[in-house]
Amino acid sequence: MKVFSFIIIALMLFSNAILAQETAVDLTDTITEVVITSTRKSVSALRSPYSTATLDRKFMYQYQSRSVPEALTGTTGVFIQKTNHGGGSAFVRGLTGNQTLTLIDGIRLNNSTVRYGPNQYLNTIDPYSVSKIEVVRGSGSVQYGSDAMGGVVQILTTEPQFAEKASFHPSFAGKIVSQNMEYTGRAAIEYQSKKLAILVGSTNRKFGDLWGGDSTGRQSPSGYLENSFDAKIKYQVLSNGVLTAAHQNLAQRDVPLYHRVKLENFEFYNFDPQIRQLSYVKWESFYVNPLIQKITFTSSLQYTSETRKYHRINNANRFFEKDRVKTFGNTIDIYSCLSSKWTANSGLEIYNDRVNSLRNQISEQTGIETLQRGLYPDGAKVSNLSFYTLHHFQLSKLSIEAGLRYNHFGIHIPTSDTLTNSPENVQLNPSSLVSNLALLYQLNGNQSIYGSLSTGYRAPNVDDLGTLGLVDFRYEIPAYDLKPEKSYNSEIGYKYQSKRTSVTAALFYMHLTDLITRIKLENEQVGGYSVYTKENSQKSYIKGMEFSFSHKVTPKWLVQGTTSYCFGQNLSQNEPMRRIPPINGNMRLSYLHKAWSFTGEYLFAAKQDRLAKGDTEDNRIPKGGTPAWNLFQFYGSYSLKKASVNFGIQNILNEDYRTHGSGINGQGRSGFIALNVRL
Repeated sequence: MKVFSFIIIALMLFSNAILAQETAVDLTDTITEVVITSTRKSVSALRSPYSTATLDRKFMYQYQSRSVPEALTGTTGVFIQKTNHGGGSAFVRGLTGNQTLTLIDGIRLNNSTVRYGPNQYLNTIDPYSVSKIEVVRGSGSVQYGSDAMGGVVQILTTEPQFAEKASFHPSFAGKIVSQNMEYTGRAAIEYQSKKLAILVGSTNRKFGDLWGGDSTGRQSPSGYLENSFDAKIKYQVLSNGVLTAAHQNLAQRDVPLYHRVKLENFEFYNFDPQIRQLSYVKWESFYVNPLIQKITFTSSLQYTSETRKYHRINNANRFFEKDRVKTFGNTIDIYSCLSSKWTANSGLEIYNDRVNSLRNQISEQTGIETLQRGLYPDGAKVSNLSFYTLHHFQLSKLSIEAGLRYNHFGIHIPTSDTLTNSPENVQLNPSSLVSNLALLYQLNGNQSIYGSLSTGYRAPNVDDLGTLGLVDFRYEIPAYDLKPEKSYNSEIGYKYQSKRTSVTAALFYMHLTDLITRIKLENEQVGGYSVYTKENSQKSYIKGMEFSFSHKVTPKWLVQGTTSYCFGQNLSQNEPMRRIPPINGNMRLSYLHKAWSFTGEYLFAAKQDRLAKGDTEDNRIPKGGTPAWNLFQFYGSYSLKKASVNFGIQNILNEDYRTHGSGINGQGRSGFIALNVRL
């Protein structure tokens, strides 16, 4: 721990030194990094009164991240857990799963079956279709609704571009990783014209078993197959409107849950298939009326299907489970310019979920199938209606953000087994009113300080209320009397940005009440697993600090670094909160020479031995806690006008490691090469 404390102090001293140097050199020529997720309008990161982080397409290609969650590794305030190789869950300020909100092009990925704790849904987005990832930490419930207690992760997919002259631009990408760990191929074509732009792409991927470090070796079974398709069409209507239609489809097959086979005596446990589909139409129109300067209307249909196939050794039966969720969404956002110093976003959002779930028990001896109640109540329905208004004030050097959102849910859950046709059901109608207030003061053209207060909430979903069956290392039964979780977040921060240097620092405190927690029922077991239910029984807090910097030492040399720290305490049980990440971060040193670029990377995480009782019962967490780890990696690229080659060596020292709470060890020493061509 002393080593990591020294690193933090060294980084802070270094940032002070380069700040002093930069003040003397340049105070006006700033880097303009634009974000939209924090306020629902385009604003430079320096002038956003929230803690944000962005990853652009250039970053994705430079480091050739295997998946969207792995691309977020090392991002300020974000920690990635992997239950299996086909998973990947982002912890934002210590919260994950259904306590953080994921958006795709402004549309909620979270639906009514997104689970508490780590899940795999962020890995159902093709990284080759992504143009930018924005993370907002500690805020988001007013801007985007339920679930954004830890924050918001928004995935923005690539937009086809208009051009004066009609033209076609095909592109190709491929990647190979040593030890047969990955084979990826991507083909896309873009059509550009003055009023019509089209982008169509397809990605096919084969992931072999993941090889760990030093003494871990091959972790089998962990490999799987993935294919995806995406298309986006933009059409300019008259001079004030743009119509966008998009479709995304991703399917993963034979995705093993490694720790079940390794630790829990399963012959196999596979997600086969895991499917996500999203189709949407978006209409944007612009007007000269100050009350309605821009209207954005989006209508979407999202479909997720998760099929689980498993058999425990010496069990007389194997099982087939399938959960499907259809989500219809309609949103409208109106941007108003009420005065030269006052603008606003106001809107309405409606989402409707329908859940279907089934479970088949199949006799190993006779092959006879028995239909059983699924993991979720079949036919459950959830409606999500909300109104919001966000106001943006610019008063000389002072920026003010203030907003309100009212959210109402209608949750209908059939409580009976689908085979009994019992008329009984549960009807819940939770609602919440949340608010935020954020202030930012510009010290000069390069520096700002900010502070914010925001409330958040998460309405109980079908996974909370109606789960019946095996989840992770426990057997869960329904709980039908839950109410929303609530959060109260406060933070202060500092930002500095110029042509050569960028520094951000933040301190935060989040108070959490009515948290929905799993409660073990003593002396009850099903199939050798302890039985749990859920209740609103926990008050907790999370506090911490975040720091990041980037400094262009010379036109050819760039140094970057991040450090994130969270401390979570369960006040109700007087113990640590579950799965709180250890202090973690990274440092990168990059060199650019003509068409070549080289980057050395150091990633680290301290030991996490502050464990909740639930952590000590989790077979994915080693006894005594998750050990510290340090990774050294190297990346390089060579770029031409229409092509680039990327290559790298990961985990150069072949260290055995596991990110806290994961069910599989991280990747050992390995090399990759990737080719990208755009004609």
